[in-house]
Amino acid sequence: MTTVQQLNTQFGIDKHLSFCEDVSGLIVAEISNPQATASLCLQGAHLMAWQPRSQSVPVVWLSRDAKLAAGKSIRGGVPVCWPWFGAHAAESGFPAHGFARTMPWRVIESGKEPNGATRLTLRLEENEKTRVQWPHDARLELTVIVGETLRMELSTENTGESDFVISEALHTYFKISDIGAVRVSGLAGCDYWDKVGGSALNKQDGAISFASETDRVYINTATECSIEDDRLGRRIRIAKSGSLSTVVWTPWTAKAERMGDLGQPDGWREMLCVESANAIENIVRIAAGTRHTMVVEYCTEPL
Repeated sequence: MTTVQQLNTQFGIDKHLSFCEDVSGLIVAEISNPQATASLCLQGAHLMAWQPRSQSVPVVWLSRDAKLAAGKSIRGGVPVCWPWFGAHAAESGFPAHGFARTMPWRVIESGKEPNGATRLTLRLEENEKTRVQWPHDARLELTVIVGETLRMELSTENTGESDFVISEALHTYFKISDIGAVRVSGLAGCDYWDKVGGSALNKQDGAISFASETDRVYINTATECSIEDDRLGRRIRIAKSGSLSTVVWTPWTAKAERMGDLGQPDGWREMLCVESANAIENIVRIAAGTRHTMVVEYCTEPL
């Protein structure tokens, strides 16, 4: 296992990027440049925070009850869901949203972008446990570019000799003022599966507002969408490519209480998940020797 000292020697960037060990023993990359701050846990390649210097509050939300622990997912940030999204199709004992978000990743590259942003690339380290759950030859990499905008590139390369199928998501939790005071625009006219309403297929009419638990998978859409937050006076723009599904989720009171790590009693009201994904009808078949990349880019602008 690479040590913090080795990471800082090989990949650290003065006044931009450094590595430290959390009290849990997990290693965290800390990014601080003239444009933004961010942190990322190497377990799961899990971006935990991102705040442009122009913003008085974070854009990516992390629960105040979030805990870092070996082999456990972190509540908030941007979990990497791969190679399946949701429950496994056949094995109920396999972890929801796949194994990528709880496995060790290895830093393979870092650098400064021409515009002053900070770049960090990690690769998933396969092991016997992952191969039991998903016996395919693949290379998964995540590149994160932290600046006034946040860009994330999740790349799956089929290094084997036969095709395989994946579903995936960047399960981003966004910091908002209050769930009752925001709306999501850009998905009007899109079809969605309503996972709260008995998996019914519906069509979105206008902007999305929230008054109860919401769990929707919008399909066959690569469109940009945005979170409009009147109280914070900002719009969070979410642009993507290589993704044909968008998931919109808020747990509401009862589910949040059962989950227990959303920052009780009302931390859930300050977050909203808008996830760029490939799920349900939009699963991706990757031919042998080819690569699929899903890219998301987040930025803010005043309302």
